[in-house]
Amino acid sequence: MQQSKAGLRAHPSGDPTEGGHTPRERPGGDRWTQLSQSNSSGQSSHRRCPPGHPILEPAGPTDPRKGKGAATGRRDGRRRAPSTPKPPSKAPNMARGGGQGWSSGESDGRPEEQGPEESGDKMVKETQYYDILGVKPSASPEEIKKAYRKLALKYHPDKNPDEGEKFKLISQAYEVLSDPKKRDVYDQGGEQAIKEGGSGSPSFSSPMDIFDMFFGGGGRMARERRGKNVVHQLSVTLEDLYNGVTKKLALQKNIICEKCEGVGGKKGSVEKCPLCKGRGMQIHIQQIGPGMVQQIQTMCIECKGQGERINPKDRCESCSGTKVIREKKIIEVHVEKGMKDGQKILFHGEGDQEPELEPGDVIIVLDQKDHSVFQRRGHDLIMKMKIQLSEALCGFKKTIKTLDDRILVITSKSGEVIKHGDLKCVRNEGMPIYKAPLEKGILIIQFLVIFPEKHWLSPDKLPQLEALLPPRQKVRITDDMDQVELTEFNPSEQNWRQHREAYEEDDDGPRAGVQCQTA
Repeated sequence: MQQSKAGLRAHPSGDPTEGGHTPRERPGGDRWTQLSQSNSSGQSSHRRCPPGHPILEPAGPTDPRKGKGAATGRRDGRRRAPSTPKPPSKAPNMARGGGQGWSSGESDGRPEEQGPEESGDKMVKETQYYDILGVKPSASPEEIKKAYRKLALKYHPDKNPDEGEKFKLISQAYEVLSDPKKRDVYDQGGEQAIKEGGSGSPSFSSPMDIFDMFFGGGGRMARERRGKNVVHQLSVTLEDLYNGVTKKLALQKNIICEKCEGVGGKKGSVEKCPLCKGRGMQIHIQQIGPGMVQQIQTMCIECKGQGERINPKDRCESCSGTKVIREKKIIEVHVEKGMKDGQKILFHGEGDQEPELEPGDVIIVLDQKDHSVFQRRGHDLIMKMKIQLSEALCGFKKTIKTLDDRILVITSKSGEVIKHGDLKCVRNEGMPIYKAPLEKGILIIQFLVIFPEKHWLSPDKLPQLEALLPPRQKVRITDDMDQVELTEFNPSEQNWRQHREAYEEDDDGPRAGVQCQTA
């Protein structure tokens, strides 16, 4: 017997029952009845309809040429009756993780579509956390871990500073879905059930802590998947920075063991640490008060933070299971003209090597020693030059030895007087400019005039010197003026006097106090 897809069909015997059977019950308790009608060709047709359902319109007249009904929206002339959805078997407002596979209770000659329980799809309260990770509610723990790894590395604040909120949501979703108990609570009650503490842990952990635990607890180094950078200081002189120099530096670094190829032992001998489950870190929960617990993360004592261990019998003889060996390497550091104190020279990938990590960098920091003559200020050089009083008044010629061993001769102009502290400069004799060594700064010279000592000239010759110098300024003195004696100043005596005054003030007590106003 051929069944109709829409519920209206012709029966050759006109029997209102299907093959002589009584009306059947649909699974779930709904009873379906048969409605019999006759079409225009005199044949008996019937349809099935649930109790209380409005009577469906009969099919159109039969085409005598083909023996089929006229077209009414379907190719075979039959119209599909509206299907009644199957009542949900679980709590209301449940979201389906799979497809919409409800059966209408009718057959068109093909197998009925499976419901959520039959197809293996999972029904959950809500799918927000699954959508954040981009997985289905039926995803396995491995698929959830894989999705978190990809998204966490993509949206980490170190890589995307503007995606902090996105990274936080990814971490929260993984924290819930990676824990079987929390995941079950979330599937049944949604995010609200998690926040209400249905899993016994109402608060979320730090996104960074989750990230560190996932990647073995290596902190920033593990997050970036790179080894540590090695920093060395290189002492250089001002002459080295002026002329440029190449220096050799011997370094001790870790390299991957060639004998075991960084495995640490025989192939297959490396096993996951059973104590920390391969994370390299141990989590200790300590109660610090009623309803208050503290979570402490420490390095695993069994594997020393490696997350794995090797049987001592199977360890590599060359590296003793450490996977790396120490090697001495000499690198050449090229200090270019015009480089500055504290400038860094980078050697990419020359740091310590570690398995499954990209080697870090070696960073050389220039440390300039003090020079006895010159001081550097940007691109300029500053020096101090002492001259005698006669040179300051009558002129001079001086020589300067440069940082590249050249001799400069400087001469003061005729009739020019150099005062104590005066600044003069020589163009294009400063430091070379970095990356443009043909250009230089200026050389700045500060003059310090040295005066003669006491009684350097006999009293009888002073009138002759005075005649050569500018005349004295005359001062009018009257009887009402006080004559005082000019003595040498002693700084230590002045400091002692200030301390004495302070001591006397302490003995006398404060001269003025703070008065408080009372009501």
